[in-house]
Amino acid sequence: MAALSLSKIEKIYPNGFKAVHGVDLEVRDGEFMVFVGPSGCAKSTLLRMVAGLESISGGELHIGGRVVNQMPAKERGIAMVFQNYALYPHMTVFDNLAFGLKLAGTPKAEISTRVREAAKLLEMEHLLDRFPKQLSGGQAQRVAVGRAIVKRPGVFLFDEPLSNLDAKLRASMRVRLTDLHRTLRESGRPSTVIYVTHDQVEAMTMGERICVLKDGTIQQVDTPAALYDRPANAFVAGFIGSPEMNLHPVQVAADGAALQWGGLTLPLPDALSAQLVGRAGRTVTLGLRPEHLTALATHADAVPLPGTLRFTENMGSEVFVHVDIGGLPFTARVAPDALGELAGKTRGDGHVFHAQASALHLFDADNGLSLRPATVEVPVGVTRH
Repeated sequence: MAALSLSKIEKIYPNGFKAVHGVDLEVRDGEFMVFVGPSGCAKSTLLRMVAGLESISGGELHIGGRVVNQMPAKERGIAMVFQNYALYPHMTVFDNLAFGLKLAGTPKAEISTRVREAAKLLEMEHLLDRFPKQLSGGQAQRVAVGRAIVKRPGVFLFDEPLSNLDAKLRASMRVRLTDLHRTLRESGRPSTVIYVTHDQVEAMTMGERICVLKDGTIQQVDTPAALYDRPANAFVAGFIGSPEMNLHPVQVAADGAALQWGGLTLPLPDALSAQLVGRAGRTVTLGLRPEHLTALATHADAVPLPGTLRFTENMGSEVFVHVDIGGLPFTARVAPDALGELAGKTRGDGHVFHAQASALHLFDADNGLSLRPATVEVPVGVTRH
């Protein structure tokens, strides 16, 4: 049993700075939870409080049903993997993996069994006799992960462990770590994982649920798909997704059935105009994912929006088209074979783009909250209907 419960957790430093503001969070037994947010949002501070490396100023932290606020880190049943691999340079990979077990007085035969099990899981049996200086960055990271695995903890904590790797290695290690979590679960040794990153691509591809943080407060906790499709506020909407969601202040028409800016009118479907009751003439924030702004009318509810081309980014499998619509900058995400007339156009040329009306998001201009009716979070493994 390695569920975690954070109840009104706070962190206040001696100078009075409050880094964490009453965080409430339930991390389920065996779950892969990702903490994500911009630099300075306190995600690493929160992780270190769970690990016992930072004191807790207020609230209660439960691990496996026990209050651990005052419990030493070594007694919490956790293992942590840092951004810095911190391998002992004078020890072989085998000895690096075994060191913590030796300190704990684990029998020699069991140490050998655990080390070789971890090496097999991480496909590094051939590295056991090497020294850290003989390892690549990805291999060194695997050793750091293996050092955590041999402890057989109830909770794994990862603090931006892939940030020192190049893009290709990061991608392969993302797959390896998520596959490792599932392998341990299927083998009857499920472990709870909290993974900290500032990279929303890592968060979206690795997490079963994601906790989005900003300025020491939780903005939203949900599955990757729910965060992307139903962001709770404009911050989450803009942070999750690449390229980021187009977000702009616009005016609600007098009849509440359309949005207006720069001389343009964007009519809304009934489901969206219902969110604007009582807001006629007021400002709201319009959100539109780049893939829902197309160069061709590909949806039945497509609304034409004339624009002026600025520049394009050809990514190979897709093209990001940057365009000015009604005086505001928008990004459209287009497949190369769907560029249509755009293919022969250059900067300054006009083109009519098409917004998918049913995919629009609306947010309160003052507090940033979504105007969409709240939905109930569905537990991991449960299908939404």
